[in-house]
Amino acid sequence: MILVFGKSGQVALELARNAGPREMLFLDRADADLRDGAMCQAVIARHQPRAVIIAAAYTAVDLAEEEPDVAMTVNGRSVGAIASMCATLDIPVVHISTDYVFDGAGNTPHLPGDPTGPINHYGQSKLAGENAIMDIARRYAILRTSWVFSAHGANFVKTMLRLSETKDALNIVADQIGGPTPAADIAKACLTLADRLISGQTKQAVVHFSGAPDVSWAEFAREIFDMAGQQVQVSGIPTSDYPTPARRPLNSRLDCTTLADLGLARPDWRIGLRRVLNELEVLK
Repeated sequence: MILVFGKSGQVALELARNAGPREMLFLDRADADLRDGAMCQAVIARHQPRAVIIAAAYTAVDLAEEEPDVAMTVNGRSVGAIASMCATLDIPVVHISTDYVFDGAGNTPHLPGDPTGPINHYGQSKLAGENAIMDIARRYAILRTSWVFSAHGANFVKTMLRLSETKDALNIVADQIGGPTPAADIAKACLTLADRLISGQTKQAVVHFSGAPDVSWAEFAREIFDMAGQQVQVSGIPTSDYPTPARRPLNSRLDCTTLADLGLARPDWRIGLRRVLNELEVLK
């Protein structure tokens, strides 16, 4: 059985959809609150899974600036507690992380081994979780991804569709560049990594997994509206014209060239977007 921290989030829902013959147990906050590391450890010890996937996290990027300790507890300390119990029981763990562990400088894709340097509290908390996994876990895969979207929950695609109902023109940031990534593809990659860890094909890995091609938020928005048949004029603006409590990295490009070594391929986010819009019944 694979134990999944997360039940109702974008990736957790897609893990359930794509589990196939695998036995999966999904944990919501009532089952295992990531604000309580000891509770998370007890759940792992009780179920003795073949692998653990951490698909839950504190993801409120701007709110993390107001409550950094909560973000650090959920994304850092509790991940460390999970890694510790997994190491004790020799259970492999797959952990989903983010491009926000980088500072976003330059314009070339970040390699998995590049120096990190998060510029906001959310990124710092996710990096703490990564470091805990690498320092403590025996068998692990850290999957860094970016700009996650699906038909579930809150994400950029659904926000754009909602705004298109009342707006015919929008100003969207055009100097942040990254790879939109379908949650369904992230889920499939996590399951592949879990299988490889269980079988011994992979022991330790830091993986970059984002959709191709890299685009700006403005370009992503234009594609959403075009596929959905919405007549919305998108004007690109600099990040400086759209201030937020948390600084965002300008360069969120991830170098995904090592995916082939793990039997994975970088997904085309346009195919994933078409699937999502079809599920939402707004495809043109």
